Amino acid sequence: MKIGIANDHRGYELKKYLEEELTKLGYEVINYGTNSTESVDYPDYAFKLGTEVASKNVDFGVAICGSGIGISIACNKVKGIRCAKVSNVEEAKYTREDNNSNIVAFGEKTTKEEALEIVKTFIETPFSNLEKHIRRIEKINSYEENK
Repeated sequence: MKIGIANDHRGYELKKYLEEELTKLGYEVINYGTNSTESVDYPDYAFKLGTEVASKNVDFGVAICGSGIGISIACNKVKGIRCAKVSNVEEAKYTREDNNSNIVAFGEKTTKEEALEIVKTFIETPFSNLEKHIRRIEKINSYEENK
């Protein structure tokens, strides 16, 4: 499975940790983020990640910035992306089960251990395929197509 990861300068240290740990777990990790703590603009990296996820060049995405909010907003501007900014493992599970989200976002202050558990839960949790969730996602897709 291919996991794309994007970050700005504030998410750099956490990105490095996740890249290493996910690789140890057997995932192919593709870096779309910055490789330093020098200030950059998170939308540049969010758009790269979103494009790669939407194009199915990677299976899932992980996005990290200072709060997780800005990068999640930017990811969601890419057609076909459902990025959820989460704060814990439970939210990561629900966004996959209910929303079939394809990118998970969180902030730099998430502990390394919790960030890894969030990502593992996100990529290992299948979409529920319940009719009500399919219907809701189809409404979002239809709106996105017609705006």
